[in-house]
Amino acid sequence: MASFTAKEVAELRKRTGAGILDCRKALEETDGDIEKAEQWLREKGKISAGKRADRERAEGAVALVVDGHVGAIVALECETDFVAKSAEFVQMVDELAAELAAGGDAALEAQRDRVEKLAVTLKENIAVGRTKRFEAPDGSVIGSYLHIQNGRGVNAVLVELAGGSQELAHDIAVHVAFTRPEYLRREDVPADVVAAERQTVETIARNEGKPDAAIAKIIEGRLNGWFKERCLLEQPYVRDEKTTIAGLLSDGDVKLSRFAQVVVGS
Repeated sequence: MASFTAKEVAELRKRTGAGILDCRKALEETDGDIEKAEQWLREKGKISAGKRADRERAEGAVALVVDGHVGAIVALECETDFVAKSAEFVQMVDELAAELAAGGDAALEAQRDRVEKLAVTLKENIAVGRTKRFEAPDGSVIGSYLHIQNGRGVNAVLVELAGGSQELAHDIAVHVAFTRPEYLRREDVPADVVAAERQTVETIARNEGKPDAAIAKIIEGRLNGWFKERCLLEQPYVRDEKTTIAGLLSDGDVKLSRFAQVVVGS
């Protein structure tokens, strides 16, 4: 029988979060080698994590990193608010965002084992959710905003501006955080989505008893309002609703190239 001490069992429990009996079994199976025992538990933990995989990951945290012309967002999803606010969880998502910023998707994928280990330790279904990475060309800047709630990021935004300032990019990122646009411009909205909305507003207008001669104008008016809600460039700027985001950019030779938003639970 393998020889190991109570102190080694405690150390293994601290590393893995596994129960005392599981730790003793792991040390027995690996002749008292803590490193091998940890791997043995991880392998067993992967099976447990798989059993939890059908549980809904409605909670989590997002982290954002901007380093020069590179910006990255990572969402780490879990089951409960309690875990999402834990120090280990928040530290992990921060480190994952840094990895994505520095090395791209391959660097993030290389962290898969760490995420699985965290799932074992915290005993929840934990997985990487949405990710975004911008690498801006010369002459462009990246602005960002991260909304913090209960010690964790819950709403992260990246904005890339060509010819604009860092301050303007940040201001637009704050706007995006609160208005949550789905598209940059109306041309980006899929044709089938527009067609479905057009049919819906026409049906509503007819059900309201609007005259046939006015239907076309009513449809266009309501569609314009629908686009303004969803398309960033057409939205009224939150700090001055008399100006749209497109109007905010028109004062200089500035182009809003793209934006990304990742929100916990969406």
